[in-house]
Amino acid sequence: MDHVANLRKHFQEGIELRSRMMETLAPEVAKAGLALAACIKKGGKALACGNGGSAADSQHFAAEMVGRFERERPGMPAIALSTDTSNLTAIANDYGYDYVFSKSVEALGNPGDVLLAISTSGNSKSVLEAVKAAHAKKMTVIALTGKDGGALGRMLAPGDFHLNVAHPRTMRVQEIHLLVVHSLCEVVDNELHFGGT
Repeated sequence: MDHVANLRKHFQEGIELRSRMMETLAPEVAKAGLALAACIKKGGKALACGNGGSAADSQHFAAEMVGRFERERPGMPAIALSTDTSNLTAIANDYGYDYVFSKSVEALGNPGDVLLAISTSGNSKSVLEAVKAAHAKKMTVIALTGKDGGALGRMLAPGDFHLNVAHPRTMRVQEIHLLVVHSLCEVVDNELHFGGT
């Protein structure tokens, strides 16, 4: 196998997807980022959840918000729901894995807060349950999905945001999801701390 040629195909596929998403996704990411900034400005917080690579993206998001993104500014309230192993294992043991995030949304979420729900398939049951809990708490949902958006894309409410990466390959979707996470942080930083610059 020509590994270099194969890897060049990966790079090219990524470039083509980013170009397409730049046109279709950037306006929606900007709107979602403004909603997230408005939540933080009003004293709200962001909760984030996902499984596997999406759990890593939710933790990455929370770290950028609480610490800093690219420039120094005060920390902003964000919690990745995938990081507390005692909480996760207790809920999974007592209620079932489908509820590992929703129980935390019920406990920590308030009206006006934001849930960043990440599922590359759009069908992760634990993320779907978290979205149901967020809606019950009158939270706004920012959903990051792939493929056709799955059940998650179909269950969103008016006022929610569906940031769908319409591509069949999970790794390509995840690459764009990380770009979206950074873009959300950029919008929030500019809106709240750097005067739109």
